[in-house]
Parts: sequence; C-alpha cells; structure tokens
Amino acid sequence: MSAVVQNLLNTFDSLTDAERLDLLSEILRRTTDLEFLPLTDGDLILNAEDIFLTLDQEELDYEQS
Repeated sequence: MSAVVQNLLNTFDSLTDAERLDLLSEILRRTTDLEFLPLTDGDLILNAEDIFLTLDQEELDYEQS
C-alpha cells in the first residue's frame, strides 16, 4: 500500500460517521464508470486470508482486554 493511500485511510479514520458516509457516497459515485478486471482465485484467497487474520487478531485483542 502506498504512503498516499495509507494517509487517505488515516484521514478517513479520523472523520465523523457523517463525513465518512459523505466520502463513501462520493467515491462510489466517481467509480461507477470504472471497468475492473475480474478477481482471480488467488486474489480472492488473499483477500479472504487477510479478512480472517484481521478477525482473529480482533478476537484475540478483545479476549485480552
């Protein structure tokens, strides 16, 4: 992930819920015409692995608090 993207995500995290919704709506509006290549099985596996690892870490953090 590039530094620019990480900075955007950090800024997103600091927004209020209303601001986040505004931003998400605008991003979705701007991306409706983009053409995306289909995800490969490898892409799906990596994304699923990342999600499960994140959930496992959140569960561990919750249990330790």
